[in-house]
Amino acid sequence: MAEHGGLLGPSREGALEGALAGPQARYRYAPESASLEQLAAAYGYGLARGHCFADGNKRLCLAVIDVFLQLNGRELTAGEADAVVTIRAVAAGEMSEEALAEWIRANSGPLVQQTD
Repeated sequence: MAEHGGLLGPSREGALEGALAGPQARYRYAPESASLEQLAAAYGYGLARGHCFADGNKRLCLAVIDVFLQLNGRELTAGEADAVVTIRAVAAGEMSEEALAEWIRANSGPLVQQTD
């Protein structure tokens, strides 16, 4: 925060818990609608639209999508500009969760292991 600025702390009580609980409930109770891309989109959509924090929600959204995919053997392959435009559209309510899942499907691939 000292280096880049921004506001610190949560924005709304319970928003983070709600954003994280949605994909977990979908996986548990509706596994037929719980593809990896759909779950990643549910996490991202909940975080971007839930305004869980006073600042950084879009950055967090993209990071969580990417980390979730990596934990499951995949990674985002989209360029930075495309990712920024997409996440901004989600946060602004211009892109649905389903459309985000399709974007993730089109812009992700197998995780490439880095070798030294």
